[in-house]
Amino acid sequence: MELVRVDTQRAYERIWEQITTLELPPGAPINEQALAEAFEMGVAPVREALRLLAHDNLVELTPRHGLYVSGVSVDDLEQISEMRLSLEALCARLAAERASADDLVVLEALRREQAAVSAEGAASTDQTERDEISRRFFDLDHKFHQTVARAARNRYLSQTLERLFGLSQRLWYLALPHLAFLPSAVEKHLGLIEAIQANDADRAERIMRDHVQEFYDKVKIVLAEQNEGAS
Repeated sequence: MELVRVDTQRAYERIWEQITTLELPPGAPINEQALAEAFEMGVAPVREALRLLAHDNLVELTPRHGLYVSGVSVDDLEQISEMRLSLEALCARLAAERASADDLVVLEALRREQAAVSAEGAASTDQTERDEISRRFFDLDHKFHQTVARAARNRYLSQTLERLFGLSQRLWYLALPHLAFLPSAVEKHLGLIEAIQANDADRAERIMRDHVQEFYDKVKIVLAEQNEGAS
C-alpha cells in the first residue's frame, strides 16, 4: 500500500509538471495506460493521480470525451487573479509580522539571484535563450513567493497559494513567447523585503498586491491578443 502511495505522488508530480509547462497542452486527451507505461508503473497510481489533478482543476473527465487537460481562458485568469491578489497580499502582511531573520536572508539571496538572471536576459538577443532565462526567472519568483508564504507561518494559506500557483503557471507558459522581461519584479521584491524587515505590514501588503496585479495585467493582454488572433 505504501508503494502505491509513493507511486501516486510520483505520478501526480510528473503529470502536474507536464500540464503546467504545456507539455500536455490545454484540451489534450489523456491516456492512462500510456502515462503508466511512460512512468514505468501501474495504471492504479496514475488513475489516482489524475483524480487528484481533477480536484486541482487541471484535468477534466466527461462521459463523451473521456479524460483531457482542462482548458484555460481569460475568465480563468480573472478568477485566479482575484484569489491570488487577496491571498498573496494577506501572506505579505503576515510575513511582515512574523518573518524570522533566516527568512529575510533567504529572500534577499533569491532577489539577488533574480537580479542576475534578469540582467542576463536583458543582454541576450537569442529568443530561445531568453525563453529559457525567463523560465529560470519564473522558478526563482515561485521560490520567492514560497519563502514569503513560509514566513507568514500559516500552512493552510501556503497550501492554497501553492495550488493556485499551478494554475497560474500554465497561463504564464502560454504567454511566455510574448512576455518581455519584468525587471520591475526585482525592484518590487526589494521593496517587499524592506517592508517585511521593518515589520511594515501595510506597505508589504500594498507592494505584493501591486506586484501580482502587474503580472496578471500583462498576461491578460497577451491572452486577449492570442484569442483575437485565433478568431
